[in-house]
Amino acid sequence: MTRTLASLVALALCLALAPAELAAQQRRLVTIASGWVVGVYYPLAGAISRIVYNAKDLNLRATVESSGASVANAQLIGAGDADFALLQNDIAYYAYNGAVLPAFKDRPIRNMGGLFTIYPELVHVVATQASGVKSVRDLRGKRVVLGPPGSGTEQNALQLLEAHGLREADLARAERIDAAAAADQLKDGRVDAAFFTTGLGSAVIVDAFLTGKVVLVPVGAAEVEALRKKYPFYTLERVPAGTYRGQEREVTTPAVMAMMVARTELPEDLVYRVTRVIFENLPQFHAAHAAAKHLRLETALNGMPIPLHPGAERFFREKGVAR
Repeated sequence: MTRTLASLVALALCLALAPAELAAQQRRLVTIASGWVVGVYYPLAGAISRIVYNAKDLNLRATVESSGASVANAQLIGAGDADFALLQNDIAYYAYNGAVLPAFKDRPIRNMGGLFTIYPELVHVVATQASGVKSVRDLRGKRVVLGPPGSGTEQNALQLLEAHGLREADLARAERIDAAAAADQLKDGRVDAAFFTTGLGSAVIVDAFLTGKVVLVPVGAAEVEALRKKYPFYTLERVPAGTYRGQEREVTTPAVMAMMVARTELPEDLVYRVTRVIFENLPQFHAAHAAAKHLRLETALNGMPIPLHPGAERFFREKGVAR
């Protein structure tokens, strides 16, 4: 009798739990390719994952995948191994058009649609005070770090030189090393200037300015507009005075944007609802990281370099936001 009663209780519990378990099983699984766990993309993707999971009308479960960031994420979208991804908008442009970077040259990734841009990653041109460099044109005949080989920073540097009528051959020496090594060489005076594409107040730039031996080289609005005519992913950003030690005046400079994309094979309605729920929960997204606070409806298409996913396009059309 006791065994029978226990069996009945167990059966009742199973029946009670079954609807919840069934609902969980019916959640559609999607993946978000982000970046390094210690970077900015990872917490942003985590916030999106939580927002999507808590949206009752979506019934989605979004898993966040750590990756090698922008280039790798574009390739994951192209291969169908990720549904959503975070990446820089210049990399998205190269990937979609099959241009510039060896990873995409003549291998365009066309199954990638834009959702929105999030925050700017500024092209910092940092020069030693001893070099006398006051504009990008002054880099002629100087020793300059262009960024790591094959990187987005390298392309930003070459494009900015081009906008000022310079080529790599006009430099005394071009170095291709990572940001940390570039900062060390600036501090030691082994190079005259270096390009860094990174967020405002980035630690590597702050560290270089602590020496009191470097300056931030301004890039004017006219030069940025010339860049935009050929490379539509650039935006014009401001570096407020005092951002870096000894920086007494505001400086303008071009920037690329961190952005979110989706596979175009995803249904329009699904992407529409994902986009909508993110903008309905902006305070939760903003709490994920300081960089997340840049996302606003009215600026969400700034620097958008590729066609929107039809679901995102529908959302912004409803909100009256134009590209």
